[in-house]
Amino acid sequence: MDRLTIIKVGGKVVEEPESLNMLLDQFVKISGYKILVHGGGRSATQIAAKLGIETKMVDGRRITDNETLEVVTMVYGGLVNKKIVAGLQARGCNAIGITGADLDLIHAHKRPVKDIDYGFVGDVDDVNSDEVRLLINENVTPVIAPLTHDGKGNLLNTNADTIASEIATEFARYYSVYLFYCFEKKGVLLDAKDEDNIIYDLDYDLFKKCQSEGIIKEGMIPKLDNGFRAKKSGVKEVLITNHENISSGRGTRLI
Repeated sequence: MDRLTIIKVGGKVVEEPESLNMLLDQFVKISGYKILVHGGGRSATQIAAKLGIETKMVDGRRITDNETLEVVTMVYGGLVNKKIVAGLQARGCNAIGITGADLDLIHAHKRPVKDIDYGFVGDVDDVNSDEVRLLINENVTPVIAPLTHDGKGNLLNTNADTIASEIATEFARYYSVYLFYCFEKKGVLLDAKDEDNIIYDLDYDLFKKCQSEGIIKEGMIPKLDNGFRAKKSGVKEVLITNHENISSGRGTRLI
């Protein structure tokens, strides 16, 4: 099968010009078909503040009321997405920016209210790869913003790590898929204060041991949960790395 590399990037990597340019320089060096999935939460928080809209977070997850949904739609689907697309075009990579609503790519449902009402946050139901595969096979690179739809006209804010995992799992039916989670660190660290203390090969038991000991915590937990889920669902390789190493393949490999 043809190789398809899916890069998920978020945090300050996509929001600071220097790191974004470095990411895009490395991204265009990757051979074969490519998809880029991005976040942009910090930019959404900054724009919301300028508009006088309070950002509410619970355990690192954004509460998405009506006003916040409008902000994340503008920022994720517009500002951040189109900056990335323009940067790729400047590097000779023909890209198209889309959300999960475009081409009916990702269906989701509004997260049920249990202990916390997250508002218009979506949990993925299914991924429809048909039209996007046509684009990929024509060497067009999709740049996907973390928004989905419920099929009833409603947009939903959806975790970008989850979107990357779900897309990788669906596309693994048609391609040999390599999924890279890209953030500020070189990989998963045994010691957060030591940038070079990297766990190069991470299995699920070691992940859970490190989680119970507080070594792996906060935003890294859903990233790894999604990564292991993709790995178990047919994705050939899952790597946690930084924007400098996505073309070299160095980082933490899930095994």
